[in-house]
Amino acid sequence: MRSITTLLLLSLSYTLFSQMAVLRGVLQDPDGAAVEFANVALFNAADSSLYKVETTDEAGVFKFKDLRAGTFFLKATYLGLNDLYRPDIQLESGNPVDLGILTFASGATELAEVTVTATRALVEVRPDRMVFNVAGTINSVGSDAISLLRKAPSVTVDNNNNITVLGRSGVLLYVDGKRLPLTGDDLSNYLENLPADQIDRIEIITNPGARYEAEGNAGILDIRLKKDKSIGANGSVSTTYSQGRYHRANVSSTGNYRNRRLNAFGTLGGNYNKGYMDMDFLSYQNGLVLDEINNNRFNGKNYNYRLGTDFFLSKKHTIGFLVSGGQHNGKPNSYNRIALSDQNAPENIDSILVATSSVKLMRRQQTYNVNYRFDSGKGRTLNFDLDYGKFQNETERYQPNRYYDATETEVLTEVINSFDTPTDIDIYSAKLDFEDKLLGGIFGAGAKLTQVVSDNTFLFYDELSNGPVRNDFRSNLFDYDERVYAGYVNFVRELGKAWNMSVGLRAEHTDATGMLEAFRPELQEPPVEFNYLSWFPSGGLTWKLAPKHTLALNYGRRINRPDYDVLNPFNDQISQLSYRKGNPFLRPEIVNNLELGYTLAFRYNFKLAYSRTTDQITRLIAPDDDDPRAGFVTWANLADQTIISFNASIPVQIAKKWNAYFNVSASHLDNQADYGDGAIVDVQAFTYNIYQQHTFDLPAGFKGEISGYYSGPGVWGGVFLYESSWSLDLGLQRKFLQDRLNVRLGVSDLFFESGWDGYSEFNGLLAYGSGNWDSRRVSLSLSYQFGNQNIKSRRRQTGIEAEAGRISE
Repeated sequence: MRSITTLLLLSLSYTLFSQMAVLRGVLQDPDGAAVEFANVALFNAADSSLYKVETTDEAGVFKFKDLRAGTFFLKATYLGLNDLYRPDIQLESGNPVDLGILTFASGATELAEVTVTATRALVEVRPDRMVFNVAGTINSVGSDAISLLRKAPSVTVDNNNNITVLGRSGVLLYVDGKRLPLTGDDLSNYLENLPADQIDRIEIITNPGARYEAEGNAGILDIRLKKDKSIGANGSVSTTYSQGRYHRANVSSTGNYRNRRLNAFGTLGGNYNKGYMDMDFLSYQNGLVLDEINNNRFNGKNYNYRLGTDFFLSKKHTIGFLVSGGQHNGKPNSYNRIALSDQNAPENIDSILVATSSVKLMRRQQTYNVNYRFDSGKGRTLNFDLDYGKFQNETERYQPNRYYDATETEVLTEVINSFDTPTDIDIYSAKLDFEDKLLGGIFGAGAKLTQVVSDNTFLFYDELSNGPVRNDFRSNLFDYDERVYAGYVNFVRELGKAWNMSVGLRAEHTDATGMLEAFRPELQEPPVEFNYLSWFPSGGLTWKLAPKHTLALNYGRRINRPDYDVLNPFNDQISQLSYRKGNPFLRPEIVNNLELGYTLAFRYNFKLAYSRTTDQITRLIAPDDDDPRAGFVTWANLADQTIISFNASIPVQIAKKWNAYFNVSASHLDNQADYGDGAIVDVQAFTYNIYQQHTFDLPAGFKGEISGYYSGPGVWGGVFLYESSWSLDLGLQRKFLQDRLNVRLGVSDLFFESGWDGYSEFNGLLAYGSGNWDSRRVSLSLSYQFGNQNIKSRRRQTGIEAEAGRISE
């Protein structure tokens, strides 16, 4: 901690610049309601050249930062309202200007006869992130969070629900700005049970600055849930029914009450989920052929809630409380069949192993947050967060393993096992962020303390005639305690009329211990210990070549620490011949990211990125050392991984009633590692992904949508080379009852082509695989809004009150 304190003090010597100005205001319509997502442009008074452009948020607030001194005029535009002008705006260094409330005049269009509705762009490109606005997309109906991530720009989700961004693995998941501590199957199950109807947008931050945690090589995906900010009482009720091979259904409701002193909000939802995932593998190892079928069926019920209150103590002080939680109960089952034969005569089956698993699981979570925010209104802010989260996972599994003869009519041997694998995770964190104007720019500093305590129990039982007997050779307890002490500084300012710069430095001290407790002394292993201090510099330069042309160069160094799920060395078997195990000797991986971005006309965004990772943690498939028939999945450090990637985000208005969005990404990956004894990884691959969405305004108030993606060949994990896949979705929407009732009909993966297939070759094991899941579905969604969402408020809300409502984000 002493080195972090020294860092905070020394950083002040780097901020020797002159102060800049800040301009803010609030846009309202003639009825006094906030105008969301209006365009606000600032022009130089001397030559009328465009200086900067911003958009208003959900509360109608706009804010220009880091402005030079001078004379300007402002123009605000919004569909259906007359343009708003504000001339002769004088800006002086170090003096913020608040224009207060600016009110549009009514437009020339007779709105009594014509309804004009403003919608957000599907994708917004902001200086530090890309925002995927999913709330209004028709084809999100019936989806869940993992399905939406498959559609997000720059994001790829593989067959094991591992997420990559710009070809890079190690993504950190946030929900409403809070880190989600789940990994592996726990994370997949959470995302699969988070309905798309509750999601407002997904923010993709590929190169986070010093203010963010350094964890996550590929950056941060922040899932922002819906929250209404209208005045008075309002809410919504929605329900969705979806039919594929199996049916799914969910219902959710939201409520919000807001006045000048407080904002109370809540969400309650529940769903029933049933589906499948089928996989086939053909493996060659140790002179044997293994023909494997793995069919998984899952069903479960889930509920979730979210309750929060913001108290506006004054114009400068706000305190907020947030409680959220949920529970999932399910009974998935699986069928695993492996036919064994000799490679010289693969048609002559020697024996067949059939393993069926019946599972009973329960996942429960609760999170609590207390937040205090001070905002002087002149650029100085202080934000303090206290968080606690508890995540519980209880899983019981019963698995008979039966060996049959070649005709699969006679049982040769039978081994029955059962498993009891509860996990408890407790997370504590305290975070302080400070920001103020200093010597011409914005200076920020902060600190964070995080502790993660994970208790993992793995009990393996042999089911005998007299009942289950614990197998102490296969059972263990694994406790993981990780503490991270962090501090950061950053500085942002303009360098003349055309240049902006940002610099930051973050330090994180990691103190972690993984303690394995075996039930037999000869299996006891020493603790897994990490104790190290890491430095994470970041920086960026932005150059305005012309009013509509901007270049941005960003650099960041990040880390990805191995978690409890991949450190535990004991076997979690799918069958007697197929299992997965952790690696207690994994090292944290370090990545250096460099990105060059170009923005044209504030709409079109292009990004070229270079990433080099050392000690890359990756997933490998390998043969068992003791049993020549068995294979397993584990995790290992690659020596290094190099990725060069490109991404283009292009919104296009093809016709008056036809809007389109295209996202194109491509990357070249190079994986290198040598584990000795011929276990070598030397894989290069080029992959690409094209996503498109077309929205049409149809007669009679209908709106149609066609969207889909095409994903080219690539690499999952370290060595699995997959082939191309694609998907096409259709959607139709119609609103009724003065737009309060929204009816959506959607068809996902119409041609059922989103499955996967490929192969891997590593350490003497050659495996071909393919799979698919319940992706082709027809979904119907009904959503009804009540209260003041479509009713204009007569009260004139101040800019400070509107900004204070954003505290929960």
